[in-house]
Amino acid sequence: MDGNAARGIAAQYFDGISARAHGVRADLCGGQLQVRGAGIAVSVPARQVKWPERTRHGTRVAHLPGGAVLHCADREAWDAWLMAAGRGEALVVKAQQSWRATWVSVVLLVTVLAAGFVWGVPWAVRAAVAVLPVRIDAVVGQAALESLEGHLLDATQLPPPERERIVAAFERAVAAMPAGSVPAWRIEFRKSRIGPNAFALPGGTIVMTDELVRLVRGDERILVGVLAHELGHVRHRHGMRALAQVSALGAAAGLVLGDFSSLLASVPVWLGQAAYSRDAEREADLEAVRVLKAAGHSPEVMVEFFKSVRQGEDGKPQDEGARESWLGIAIASHPADEERMQFFRDAAR
Repeated sequence: MDGNAARGIAAQYFDGISARAHGVRADLCGGQLQVRGAGIAVSVPARQVKWPERTRHGTRVAHLPGGAVLHCADREAWDAWLMAAGRGEALVVKAQQSWRATWVSVVLLVTVLAAGFVWGVPWAVRAAVAVLPVRIDAVVGQAALESLEGHLLDATQLPPPERERIVAAFERAVAAMPAGSVPAWRIEFRKSRIGPNAFALPGGTIVMTDELVRLVRGDERILVGVLAHELGHVRHRHGMRALAQVSALGAAAGLVLGDFSSLLASVPVWLGQAAYSRDAEREADLEAVRVLKAAGHSPEVMVEFFKSVRQGEDGKPQDEGARESWLGIAIASHPADEERMQFFRDAAR
């Protein structure tokens, strides 16, 4: 503050006792705010005065100790007076008055939020799931299966010998894998209301629908490949990671919206219907290749599977949207079918 000269401005003074306004002249000099008028003589340290942030419109105000207030309707004169007295504005206040700064702030905020969603949340979720006891996966998976029963899944109509044949084929395939590389698993067959499907629940439960078995005409090699894909989701705990990620985002939304009930109610069904990320699908496809090769099957059988998916149960071509609607977690079209088919062709070579 410039202490060599007084900086004066006309203002209205309210003493904090009555509602009467007093015409005064306010000066900033030597670190003191001096207010002088008819019967008014006030001097207070400027550092004890509260100077509200400048706004685009409205009367300028200064709050003095004891409840007294200065008002000035001439915004430009007030701002110039304070600036001349050395009371510059904070950077935040200047930014608030600038449309350009506001847009830059919005862009930066959106960028930070997007980066957090794309990289930050997955990283945090992966770290959190890594320290989560595996036994919790089984509890969550069982709860999800019970919720899906009667909602999307009904009792299987596959004959017991057919089910035993498929389970035995998968047992032989995983038996050829290195010791300790295969997580606990069990296969549950169900008739489905979402069409041909297979999906893995946390804890190792792999659900295979009757419709999927019929779609590939019971081909053991293809079914082993599909089950191995799901085993990859189990091994990498993709279900828990995806659930934790959705829960984290839902919790954040709940803080904003104040409603957690819809999230909690939809968790079990979400586990049975949602699609994994591209990276998770690639990891699961890689597991399918490992199991197929260990069992002596060519990964090319998965190409046959995708072709069957495209034809559908009735032999008629299915468009992308139709496949998305009933393929759920296991075989959802992301990455795109062609990309995944090429992956399995390359693996077969």
